Amino acid sequence: MRILGIDPGYATVGFGILDYDGREFSVVNFGAITTTPESPFAERLMTIHRDMCDVIDLYKPDALSMEKLFFNTNHTTAIDVAQARGVIMLAAVQKSVSVNEYTPLQVKSSVVGYGRAEKRQIQEMVRTILRLKEVPKPDDTADALALAIAHGHYASSAAYAEYSKHSYSSGDYQKYRRGKDGTR
Repeated sequence: MRILGIDPGYATVGFGILDYDGREFSVVNFGAITTTPESPFAERLMTIHRDMCDVIDLYKPDALSMEKLFFNTNHTTAIDVAQARGVIMLAAVQKSVSVNEYTPLQVKSSVVGYGRAEKRQIQEMVRTILRLKEVPKPDDTADALALAIAHGHYASSAAYAEYSKHSYSSGDYQKYRRGKDGTR
């Protein structure tokens, strides 16, 4: 599965593309889409949308993973980030890429194993999991890679749960419990 992780913003959109086989991640690429503060906000959104479409066309991800938006103390910034998220989601939907959203707690738990992990702990785990020499820069790219890792973990857990449910309902579990010859 190819996963595109996104750390949305309107000045910098971090992205990370990973391939995941259910056991290991391999880095395809990572980087950032940037816009200049001098540009009108609508043009910045257009740049984000266009560049996101280019990234999707180039790497052909199966899924996009993005953090769920939550409002902190600066509502104006959050609204602008929400608009950037909207054009990113639009690009994904236009290109038939599934959009998956995760809370910060889910990302931290998936990557570090602890929901209250600090940013530097997450970045170090991203570096370790992906076998990188150093933490990716800017921070937005490391965050995007963490989101891609989180989706890989959650998607493979969901697939395993579905397989387990199917195996149980098909009677495989009972055969296993009884033994190959049908006895306990």
